[in-house]
Amino acid sequence: MIRNGLEPWHLLIVAIVVLVLFGSKKLPDTARAVGKSLRILKSETRAMQEDGERGKS
Repeated sequence: MIRNGLEPWHLLIVAIVVLVLFGSKKLPDTARAVGKSLRILKSETRAMQEDGERGKS
């Protein structure tokens, strides 16, 4: 009975549940915080790679 683990309508249900749980007022703040965290992670990863390349030289 289970063909695929995740189909498009599953994502729609998850999106609706997230909207109901968090409300529309908190979603922009949450998205902003996630974006900021990803930017920090990306910059730290880049810094670690640059440090690794300097160590090899």
